[in-house]
Order: sequence, then C-alpha cells, then structure tokens
Amino acid sequence: MTRRHRLTDDGVAKLKAKAKRYTHADPELPGHYVRVQPNGVKSFVVVARDPRGKQHWRTVGALPMKVDDAREIGRKTIRSIREAPPDSFEGVAREWFKRHVVKKKLRSAFEVERFMNQHLFDAWPGRDLSSIGRKDVTRLLDGIEDQHGARTADEALSTLRRIFNWQEKRDENFTSPLARGMRRQNPKEQERKRILTDDEIRALWDATSSGTSYARMVRFALLTGQRREKVATMDWSDVDGNAWSIRTEKREKGNAGELILPDTALEVLGERCEGLVFPGRGGKKISGWSKHKAMLDKRAKIENWVFHDLRRTARSLMSRAGVRPDISERVLGHTLEGVERVYDRHDFVSEKGDALEKLAGLIGLILNPPQDNVTYLKTS
Repeated sequence: MTRRHRLTDDGVAKLKAKAKRYTHADPELPGHYVRVQPNGVKSFVVVARDPRGKQHWRTVGALPMKVDDAREIGRKTIRSIREAPPDSFEGVAREWFKRHVVKKKLRSAFEVERFMNQHLFDAWPGRDLSSIGRKDVTRLLDGIEDQHGARTADEALSTLRRIFNWQEKRDENFTSPLARGMRRQNPKEQERKRILTDDEIRALWDATSSGTSYARMVRFALLTGQRREKVATMDWSDVDGNAWSIRTEKREKGNAGELILPDTALEVLGERCEGLVFPGRGGKKISGWSKHKAMLDKRAKIENWVFHDLRRTARSLMSRAGVRPDISERVLGHTLEGVERVYDRHDFVSEKGDALEKLAGLIGLILNPPQDNVTYLKTS
C-alpha cells in the first residue's frame, strides 16, 4: 500500500503546472485540495455536500497562504457546507420546516421541501437570516420570475413570508424584510381558467403515445379528473377489478372515494403488477415533474398549460357530456357545501362511474371525430 505523504508548504511550491487544471489532495483533510492552473497559479479549495446532498466547491485562499492556515479555514468551510448554521437562512428555514410543517403534519410537506431545495436554499448559502434585506429578496424574486415565471416567484414569496413571520414571533431582534406590493401577479390574475381545446387534447394524446409512466399518467388524469398527487401515488393494491379506491390522507378535506373506471382508463393502467401503477425509477414515485413536462411540451407543442389544467378540462368535458354538476363535483372530490353535505349520505359510486363513462366517450369522439356526412339521430 502506497503511503501518502503529508502536504507541506514546500510540497505545494513544487507542484508543477500541466496543460489542464488539476487538483492535488491533502491527505490530512479529506475534501481539501490544492488547485493548480495551467499558468501555474495555485489556490486552496474544499469540496463537500450540503444537507440536501448537493456538492459545493469553495475557494479557501491562494498562495502565499500557508498550508496549515488553509487547512484550518478549510475545516470550518467544510463544516459550514455540511451543516447549515442555526442563524443562517437555511438553518432557520429547516427549523421552521421541522417545527411547523412536519410537526403539524401538513400534507404539503413534500412539496414545500422540494420547493425550498430547488428555489431558495442556493440563494443565500451560509448567510445569516438577519443580514437578508428587501433588496436581496427582490433580486431573488426577479431571478425566479425570469427563469420560472411570475407564479413561481409568488410561491417563493409566500414561502419566505411564512418563514420570516415564524422567526419574527420567536426572535425580538428579527424583523421581516418583506413589504406590501412585492407580489408579481394580481391575485385575480392568478386564478387559472385554462382548459385544453379539442385540438390540444388530440395533440396531447398523440404526444403521450410512448407508453411511459408519465405519459400514461397524463392520459389517466384527463380521463378521471384526479389530482396529480393522487394519480402519482396510485397503487395496484388500491385497484379491485375496475374499481379504484382513492386513499384519504391525514388532514385531507375529501376526495372522490371509490371510482368505477371506464375501459379506456383501464387500458391506460396496463398490466397489473406490484407497487405503484405509474412508477418512476426503481419503482418509486415519479420525480422531476418539470423535466417530464418540458419533454412532453416539445412533442405536443401546447403552450401555457399546467398539469392541473387537465382536471379543469375533465370537469368542463363532463358538463359538455351532460353530467349533472353535483356528480361532476363528486368525481373531482370537491366537498359540497350546505345542507346537501350534511344530509345526503349516498355514496354515488354508480353515478360517478356513469360520469366517467360519458367523459371517456366524449374524449373518444374528440380523438376520432365523426365524418361530416354522418348525421346522428336523437333517441327519445
């Protein structure tokens, strides 16, 4: 076994430049390196993964810094990357997530954590929460809006407000930097009214002919009007013949319950097996929604739509197919208000099944429209 020699100041000075940049490891401190540029410039760098598993390279300093000094700073830098300081934005945000979101068992926990990892934590790495000002928040929201749209920027603002307000109640020395008027959209403009046209439904159906889990999931969502999360977590153990029993989560107001699926929807499910109906890698729940949708958008060439629009489209198609509004609402799992919710305890399983049959029939007509010279007679 070759013994690795201790890194010294003389050893660093003797490192020679090469045609390409390279790093020389410090045996005494894993993750600490000397980086040598092709022009001979040398610097000390460290690499470590943060609590989310993301790798970060940080420059510690350059020569004539001594190896022992670089090593000492490097240890602190590696520790700061691996462990978010308690007073940092990420440290406070993680404490809020643990004590508020997780402790209260909010159903949005997974989505909130994913959003913070994707859009917030990289904004101010290691930075004290108290040092973050309004200008910092504005720059962050501008960048999110430019890359992901105003809707995502407002979602970031909403998450930041929840974190800052929570900390403000716990720390008398902290004041939230947020102010009125920082939203990027008018609340009324945020209300989505988008449904897919018949041409877009045909384009979407053609684009999802690949048979992948995501493609089948898109079709199934349109045929049933169910939320993305319900479809993504659908398990074969929940399916008995043509009946799908939708699981009720804690703190959930309501869902569609039991649905009798039409043949078209059953065909989308494919062959029965163990585990998830629409599995991702390793049989786990599908992830990387944005990437999947971006690939689908390229094939379908449909603009300005989101997955939830499928649910609104299904509801509109049911009305078009003659389904009673109260039955359509029950198919979507919406909680009815007033006396009807209190006194009507019927399960409406068969009625919801008929509604899905009509929805599937109308989608079939949209995908294969009749010839212009065919006249359909009304039956009495």
